[in-house]
Amino acid sequence: MTVQRVKLRPGIRKTRDRKTFEVLSYTFIVLITILCLLPFWLVVIGSFTSEAEIYQRGYSLWPQEFSLEAYNTAFKYPDKVLRAYGITVSITVLGTFLSLLFTSMCGYALQREDFRSRGFFTMFVFFTMLFGGGLVPWYLLITNYLKLKDTYWIMILTQLVNVYFVILMKNFMRTVPKALVEAAKIDGAGEFYTFFRIVLPLAKPALASIGMFTALNYWNEWRTGMLFLQDDTLFPLQYYLYRLLNSVEFLKSSTVPMTSEISSLSFPSESLKLAMTVIATGPIILLYPFLQKYFVKGITIGAVKG
Repeated sequence: MTVQRVKLRPGIRKTRDRKTFEVLSYTFIVLITILCLLPFWLVVIGSFTSEAEIYQRGYSLWPQEFSLEAYNTAFKYPDKVLRAYGITVSITVLGTFLSLLFTSMCGYALQREDFRSRGFFTMFVFFTMLFGGGLVPWYLLITNYLKLKDTYWIMILTQLVNVYFVILMKNFMRTVPKALVEAAKIDGAGEFYTFFRIVLPLAKPALASIGMFTALNYWNEWRTGMLFLQDDTLFPLQYYLYRLLNSVEFLKSSTVPMTSEISSLSFPSESLKLAMTVIATGPIILLYPFLQKYFVKGITIGAVKG
């Protein structure tokens, strides 16, 4: 009895190899995705777990004792939370818009070959990435000269232009075909018309990626509020939650009779930290899927082009 060997055609073998590769690739991606989502899942579940269970059993994938204690503490005064949300949203939207406007204008000007002083100004901008005056001169400039302390604009103007983003935008602007700009000039278009109607639409990937980072910076900013804000009606969300957590920690460890507005609560600290993370990061995470395709393309092109 003879055994005949069946030879697979190259096309069939290639198809099987490709299927095997796809199965292994998708399996690996699913595992990486689970590992990335697991910490955030623990944060969400921990925020709905009672303080006592966290201290006794630690963090778990599902709460044994469901509790809204942390969210009740965070939203004890919902008007303050909503006001802080409103301040943060307005700062993020307005700050991101103005930052993208000035960053794109700066990047466009610095890459123009007919701008004679572009080398000097590029070096001047880059110099600020390497050296800074420090906290004390910056604080004196803001308070004594610009008179921005305890104002709404302090949260916007202090982060308006990021030098790294200017350089990133400058490199991306080099990919815009010069023929389009020259054709617009021949047709009689001015500088502003050319910039807003021709250059900016082609820079959407860079604008989306830089805008995402800028929005994150504005959304997560609390240090500026700590340094320059005393009016609680101007507190952004991050700084409000920071003060709330500090108050709970102080009242929980204090032996003095409590007279604070949250003195009647049971002072959850660990679960409150997790709830604050969910409250602060939830909305900004929902924004990423809408900008993902521009985000990846903008970072790749802006970083590679030299």
